[in-house]
Amino acid sequence: MHFFQKKKTLFLLILLCMLCSACAKPPVSRLMETTAYCGCSKCCSWERGSWAYLKLDFWNRYVSAGKGAGRDYTGQTASGSYPNEPEEGFFSMDTIQRPWMIPTRLIFFPWYFLPEDGTIAADTRYYPFGTRMYVPGWGWGEVEDRGGAIKGPDRIDLYFDSHSDALLWGRRKLSVIIEKP
Repeated sequence: MHFFQKKKTLFLLILLCMLCSACAKPPVSRLMETTAYCGCSKCCSWERGSWAYLKLDFWNRYVSAGKGAGRDYTGQTASGSYPNEPEEGFFSMDTIQRPWMIPTRLIFFPWYFLPEDGTIAADTRYYPFGTRMYVPGWGWGEVEDRGGAIKGPDRIDLYFDSHSDALLWGRRKLSVIIEKP
């Protein structure tokens, strides 16, 4: 009986060690060329109004280039979500730098309490949808889109809310931290 008691204890100890050990892969850092895009007609190739209606339906947006030319433009990414810029959330460096803004943020902007990942366009052969990346100066993002010119493992496209911010970012080579799903 004593022999089986030791085996059972050993088995439980091994099981506990397996449950407590980290199964996730450590993040990888890679030098990447980052570019920026936004949802404007210049970046996403869409235009208002269709020539079929002599451009009189200006409230509608249509894809103007590529395979889907003429289709309705919805603004959704390839994964089906709507793109967004990363949000730091309540617990960020800005909170430490400006603590007097804490009550204002809690009362008027409660939806900014939790951080939110931004949208990254990448080559999905190398980075499948859901891959998280940290880009210095931009923040955490998730691969939710694939761009027409984004080819290879060393190139990503970052989403910005405004065209002027996207132009300000331009093209940069940065060391990006990648967390595989």
